[in-house]
Amino acid sequence: MNAPDPTRNRCPWCGDAPDYQQYHDEVWGKPVFDAQELFAKLCLDGQQAGLSWITILRKQKAYEAAFFGFDPRQLSAIQGTEREAFIAEQMQNAGIVRNRLKIESIFRNADAYMGLVAQGIDFSQWLWQFIGGTPKQNAPRTMADVPTETSESQAMSKALRKAGFNFVGPTICYAFMQAVGMVNDHLLDCDFRDTTKL
Repeated sequence: MNAPDPTRNRCPWCGDAPDYQQYHDEVWGKPVFDAQELFAKLCLDGQQAGLSWITILRKQKAYEAAFFGFDPRQLSAIQGTEREAFIAEQMQNAGIVRNRLKIESIFRNADAYMGLVAQGIDFSQWLWQFIGGTPKQNAPRTMADVPTETSESQAMSKALRKAGFNFVGPTICYAFMQAVGMVNDHLLDCDFRDTTKL
């Protein structure tokens, strides 16, 4: 990992931790269109509920190792007693958040994802439709200008829950939208605001 440049302005939420700054500089806010990558990020954001994102960020590799890189096809293929055994095993995995409901949600979300695929729905296009298919450019001057949810994230949350996903409330959905570049909420004085140049 290259040490983040301390002379560059950043959104204040990433603080001074080098790994958090690197996430801010290289990942957060860059538009993501790959369906499986979007699925993985949505699952990880669900794991964040009640916790800080840095906690999940530092466990991301352990999650990816435990859950087949968040491949929804592989996850959904595990059913019945095999799934119960898998969940029980992950409840002993110190590398992830050992919350049964959150672990179960990864499988529920995989089932829901595959349900959309069975209907011929492209997950990426389906999610991006909530902001019209292109990143929404906001202009926050301070963190106080950044909302925790919007009408778009409320609509996304409602549609996801109707499709069978869980841990996808409107606040989680908005954090997801920020992270995958559906909305650009880098502050106006942030040197990483123009994600097209990263």
